[in-house]
Amino acid sequence: MDEIVATAFWTRLDTDGRDACRLMRTGTGWRLAGCATFLHDGRTCILPYRVDCDARWRTISASVDGSVGFEGLGLRIERAGEDWLLNGQIQPKARGCVDLDLGFTPATNLIAMRRLDLPPDVEVQAPAAYYLEFTAELGLIEQTYRRTGETTLAYASPAHSYRAELRVDPIGFVTDYPGLWSGKVVSD
Repeated sequence: MDEIVATAFWTRLDTDGRDACRLMRTGTGWRLAGCATFLHDGRTCILPYRVDCDARWRTISASVDGSVGFEGLGLRIERAGEDWLLNGQIQPKARGCVDLDLGFTPATNLIAMRRLDLPPDVEVQAPAAYYLEFTAELGLIEQTYRRTGETTLAYASPAHSYRAELRVDPIGFVTDYPGLWSGKVVSD
């Protein structure tokens, strides 16, 4: 049986939206399970998601189900060695990545932060397979993380021209993602 470790709740700052996610310890590793709801181009998005990682925080698989407006969305993502598959199709741009970033939720930042377990003032490149929102493909997102304090990390995503100091809770969930998300975490 899965053990719930913590639950995170976020409010989206750049549009009307919410996200809630549970971190669970499973028999073989870790699971993030949540649901993001937000407005995108005037359409309501309701996206339940699940991401499974092994005991060392390497992403194994993920699913996203739900809707974008009145259109259904169902994604199955798997990592097979160096390759990533989206609904059974190899995604060459994501080849070699260990982490998965679902761009519509701050929950998946926890994966890289837990896997890297950064010591103070060490900057690490952490490219991730990136779900290109509302498409049927995964891309590559270049990211860097550097621990600046016990509860802060410098984060950069050059493709999005985004640079900020993220505030995280002791579990690793982002609680302040400047301009994008604000949240809180409840340890269970």
